Amino acid sequence: MKILIYPAVEPERLASLLEKADGRAEFVNCATMDEVLANVADADAYLGKITPEALARAGNLRWVQAFTVSLEHYVFPELIEHPCVLTNMRGLFSDVIADQVMGYVLCFARNLHIYVRQQIQHRYEPAGGESSRVNNAYGPAVVNDMDRATIFLPETSMLVVGMGAIGCEIARRAMAFGITVRGVDERPLSVTPPEGVEGVVGTDRIDEELARARWVVIAAPHTPHTEGWFDAAMFAKMNPDSYFINIGRGAIVRLADLVQALRSHQIAGAALDVFETEPLPADHPLWDITECIVTPHTAGYSTAIAGRHLAVLRDNLGRFLSGEELKNVVDKKVWY
Repeated sequence: MKILIYPAVEPERLASLLEKADGRAEFVNCATMDEVLANVADADAYLGKITPEALARAGNLRWVQAFTVSLEHYVFPELIEHPCVLTNMRGLFSDVIADQVMGYVLCFARNLHIYVRQQIQHRYEPAGGESSRVNNAYGPAVVNDMDRATIFLPETSMLVVGMGAIGCEIARRAMAFGITVRGVDERPLSVTPPEGVEGVVGTDRIDEELARARWVVIAAPHTPHTEGWFDAAMFAKMNPDSYFINIGRGAIVRLADLVQALRSHQIAGAALDVFETEPLPADHPLWDITECIVTPHTAGYSTAIAGRHLAVLRDNLGRFLSGEELKNVVDKKVWY
């Protein structure tokens, strides 16, 4: 059995794959596309980035393993129609991305995004105003403006758009803070939500779900159906006290429409880790909107990820060589 790898992996990772194969496969660790084209004709499996030219020369290919979770940059018509099984890397990032989402939520709930800006200015000023600070003689007997400037999370609800591995982990984290969680998914019947999620409905019911959520979190993939999905019409369906969070894909959100929704106070705030154009241009208006948190596509980074990535490769390699069902099989027509 012959397995191609491209781009070439480092010696340590190759050694681990060889150990897992235990002599059952020949590996060709290709540093260039020329090496791929010279060896792909009789390859049984392909790990990494495949191209239309390489696929056209592959006569025996049965399995392609993408090194990434997202596939909008990966799939092409010939690959979609090819009988090979495509698998991806979903499941690697769920907890670390969910942590970042809750970081955004806590920033908005406790005004941390405002206080960080004020610290740079050496300005000591509580949200709600100093005049409403609790008097030590009376104690916190009355709800005041400083109280009202915070968000008590158990009184809020979250809508997670895209209930895959990441979306389900976001739901778990949110429920641990007492937030009520509901989900929207393109395939709601295929979702097994974490215990405690109130329900998962189809995208045809997203309007009613947007209308009642305080936190709207995009955890959906970029597909032909989700590109440009969140536009002015969608933001108009959200509540003026709601917050929009995108850790899914930048192409899902029309940034110009989001800017307008923030400036007109159609929504209360937004936190974005992904953008239509990356890097986000230095002159983009989102940088200067206080109610917006911008992070530079960092949600998936952690020291835990590389080891998990190798574990998925080893697991699927072992399954392929033993004729077992592969994990993370992709529906190529919908890119996930």
